[in-house]
Amino acid sequence: MANNQFEVVIVGAGAAGIGAARRLREAGVNSLLVEARTRPGGRAWTVADPSGFPLDLGCGWLHSADRNPWRGIAEAQGCAIDKTLPPWSRAAMRIGMSNADSAGFAEAMGLFRERVNGLDDAARDRPASALLDPNSSWNGLIDAVSTYYSGVELSRVSARDLARYDDSGVNWRVAEGYGKVIADHAADLQIRLDCAVQRIDRRARQLRVETSAGALIADAVIVTLPTNLLAERPDLFLPALSEKTAAAAGLPLGLADKLFLSLEGAEQFDEETRAFGAARTATAGYHVRPFGRPLIEAFFGGALAADLEKAGDDAFANFAIEELVGLFGSDMARRVKPLCVHGWNSDPFARGSYSCALPGQADCRARLAAPVDNRLFFAGEACSPHDYSTAHGAYATGVAAADAALASLRLVHPRAPMA
Repeated sequence: MANNQFEVVIVGAGAAGIGAARRLREAGVNSLLVEARTRPGGRAWTVADPSGFPLDLGCGWLHSADRNPWRGIAEAQGCAIDKTLPPWSRAAMRIGMSNADSAGFAEAMGLFRERVNGLDDAARDRPASALLDPNSSWNGLIDAVSTYYSGVELSRVSARDLARYDDSGVNWRVAEGYGKVIADHAADLQIRLDCAVQRIDRRARQLRVETSAGALIADAVIVTLPTNLLAERPDLFLPALSEKTAAAAGLPLGLADKLFLSLEGAEQFDEETRAFGAARTATAGYHVRPFGRPLIEAFFGGALAADLEKAGDDAFANFAIEELVGLFGSDMARRVKPLCVHGWNSDPFARGSYSCALPGQADCRARLAAPVDNRLFFAGEACSPHDYSTAHGAYATGVAAADAALASLRLVHPRAPMA
């Protein structure tokens, strides 16, 4: 084939796109992975701090690690899997709360999750906030925690979708960085970086993918773009795909940003401890000494993260330092120093962190994932019915889309290599 002609073009080199491209490569299919960024990985991104510690500015936990394919990939790369219990699963290790408050919050959170998990999938959908106990004093903090895992407040989350999320409860980490594992998995793939897709023209028998580096021709295309980009770009497809635009709009990306701070005198704190700034919705969560390192990993979600992004990177540090001083005393102001932060909403190739289904829109995941004309396929964490918002959910949908594209190619080209 000419250097602009491929059997399959995969749009987006995040976890889904990399999973799809590797599956196609293993099947012997001539495919190309195109990515607008100058690096692979998408919303998974590991950077190094001045001391050399790897910091995950995107996804950081191997959720459902006992069945997460990235765990095996990380091990094959020679990475170390840390199986230390996550701080949110150890109530006794929370700091900044009395024992009574810690127990009260844990009980309230447990009861809320029981109500979510007990939902009848056939029942009328509603905002997840409707499942809060109206008399609980912990609702603000439960809402804050929602912004860390959904990226939005509970009033904007479909209760049905939240109930469909499937987590095994096993949560591990990669010492070298989750983002590094995902990016390294693209190392030997045929990939073009700094190549933004501008339009996918499906009017001819073959698809024409117009990019910032020229046009590509393909028998099939796998689209793994974040939902906010799909919703904001109804002109991406020609002719337009209004059902995809609508499905993406029902699954907007919430916002969860991280700030890393160095911590002087870290030995004063126990490793892997957790603190909340306050018992309210607009508060940050603090993971103290992750991996035993002299760091604090601060989490900001929802409207709070959006407001801080608008105010600039310094606003994250100022907010965190004020809360940490309130928790541990004025001395904390000199003991912590900001290292790095990344605003995912301001990121032009993400426009958010991970998808949440709006109330009444849980079924948009299936609509977004459905193929078009047996030659245009969709993947990404937003397409996963039970593992959305995760890198392993994205990976699984990428592999599934690749398998669907392989089946389609076999119909078009009977001699196309199949696994």
